[in-house]
Amino acid sequence: MTMPKDSLLTSTRAGQYLPQPGGYRAFIPAPLPPDPPVQFSGELQKLLSQADRALGRLDGSIQTLPNPDLFVLMYVRKEAVLSSQIEGTQSSLQDLLAAEAQVLDPDRPRDVGEVLNYVRAMNYGLARLVKLPVSIRLIREIHAQLLEGMRGSHLTPGELRRSQNWIGPSGCTLAEATFVPPPPAEVPNALGAWENFLHQDDALPLLVKIGLTHAQFETIHPFLDGNGRVGRLLITFLLCEQEVLFKPVLYLSYYFKRHRAAYYEQLQAVRDHGDWEGWLAFFLRGVAEVSAQATETARRILALREAHRALITEHFGRAAGNGHRLLEYLYEHPIVSVNDVQELTGTSYQAANTLVSNMETHGVLTEFTGQSRNRRFRYEDYIRLFADPVVETR
Repeated sequence: MTMPKDSLLTSTRAGQYLPQPGGYRAFIPAPLPPDPPVQFSGELQKLLSQADRALGRLDGSIQTLPNPDLFVLMYVRKEAVLSSQIEGTQSSLQDLLAAEAQVLDPDRPRDVGEVLNYVRAMNYGLARLVKLPVSIRLIREIHAQLLEGMRGSHLTPGELRRSQNWIGPSGCTLAEATFVPPPPAEVPNALGAWENFLHQDDALPLLVKIGLTHAQFETIHPFLDGNGRVGRLLITFLLCEQEVLFKPVLYLSYYFKRHRAAYYEQLQAVRDHGDWEGWLAFFLRGVAEVSAQATETARRILALREAHRALITEHFGRAAGNGHRLLEYLYEHPIVSVNDVQELTGTSYQAANTLVSNMETHGVLTEFTGQSRNRRFRYEDYIRLFADPVVETR
């Protein structure tokens, strides 16, 4: 649901624009929760129920996977690619995997390092959640990981901004900006209120709280660069911290990227019109849609694994044991060389090469470099599950 049109025209529910010495207006957000409170009726209540059910099915499906940790990294990689693409990177999932496997390719997009940093930042943040709750300290640490050595590294990684930033078309001035976040002097107070809301004991449904938190973080825009990526990481961190998800397998950036214009419009409608309900409806639709897709991906992973385990058992004879070991390894490292397989199995190079050849003959692995030396093989069927969107089956 959305607020009545006449109230949208004058609302200061989410904050207000105040004139600044430079002749522009900056937005000063009101502390969360919204006042008046979010109206949970009609469509919003229905969407919340659907999102909760979809998340529950996803969490259950992941826990049925053998050794879920083997598969989590691909979900993380998928989120890294999509979230970075929202910010303008060109690197694909294939580019990321090849870079991780140190496959030399002069045609690879130069921005793949940003995606690698995103994977590192997410893994770092998930590890830190064991001892440190989602907080200003954590997001600063994540931000430092995200920008280290990359585009924007000159923009004080891990440090709150000390100058005014703005959002708008390329080359626009502050006066022409689509949105001007709070002045730097206001950022610490706004973030402090944001953190207090995070840890406040209230009756808000968790998904609603996460949706409010993400929008407020993007409004504060506390860094000079990387705000969108950090804000999207926060969604995953909060779901895992609150144990809504057993593993970080919800890549919501897929939905935000596919509905990019609506994503930014809904965030702006909160600032301009106080339309928290409209934003939350958009957010909850995304949670339900992407949860269903991720659940279907988990089902397909399980089916693929069982099919390939049966194939190896039937056709690999005495090498079946090492074939199964290699198959499990591929779910975490879907690009390998013969040397990788030799190290994994502890066999001779010839035996490892024979095993890889058998995997290639039976369609499990595909050689993709086209070289006679330094060949690399990828687990194409598995990668495709993440490279292509899947649709829930009923």
